[in-house]
Amino acid sequence: MADGPGRIASRYIAADFPLTADPNAKQWKDVKGIFAENNARGERVPGHRTEVRSLWTEKNLYFLFVNPYEQLHLKPNPSTTSETNELWNWDVAEVFIGTNFDNIRRYKEFQVSPQGEWVDLDIDRDQKKPESGWVWNSGFEVKARIDEKKKIWYGEMRIPIGKIDTRPPRAGNEMRINFYRIQGPPEQHRGIAWQPTHSRTYHVPEAFGRLILSK
Repeated sequence: MADGPGRIASRYIAADFPLTADPNAKQWKDVKGIFAENNARGERVPGHRTEVRSLWTEKNLYFLFVNPYEQLHLKPNPSTTSETNELWNWDVAEVFIGTNFDNIRRYKEFQVSPQGEWVDLDIDRDQKKPESGWVWNSGFEVKARIDEKKKIWYGEMRIPIGKIDTRPPRAGNEMRINFYRIQGPPEQHRGIAWQPTHSRTYHVPEAFGRLILSK
């Protein structure tokens, strides 16, 4: 197993909180994140330095994405009340996360769009499901907000830990993880990856880094 070199700490917080998609909210403002600013080949993508922060509670794992953009590519007639399959054809922020260290090709995928659309998937790279795993439902929640003046959009996720990990959540637990963005219309398409995959696909679990639950 060859994990990527990246590490992100998820800080413990005692109580769950409402999603705001606001990096200046009290729960987020002092949390240090990581930055994704390269494409899948590891080459710099100017103007798209994406920040990701993480928190955890006894029940949930949280992510906050801060996403600078040039031009958004948004799905017409968005739905925020039901899952949007193939959301990856539009602007999204994504996290791939796995806790099966014996079979790293099994993991979960979560996406949020600038409009608050969402999709979650159960991925098995060796036994691909006919529906691509999108009918799986984790019960995760999202919140998104676009700041058109600053040209930044914010996406927040709350993922039930019990849906991604069989272990009781405790400081020191590690998960395998990577973060991605798909940004811009086809003629200005950009892809941003935290840990480069050196592939045309983001689905390279061998490239994942690590998330560590911390106090």
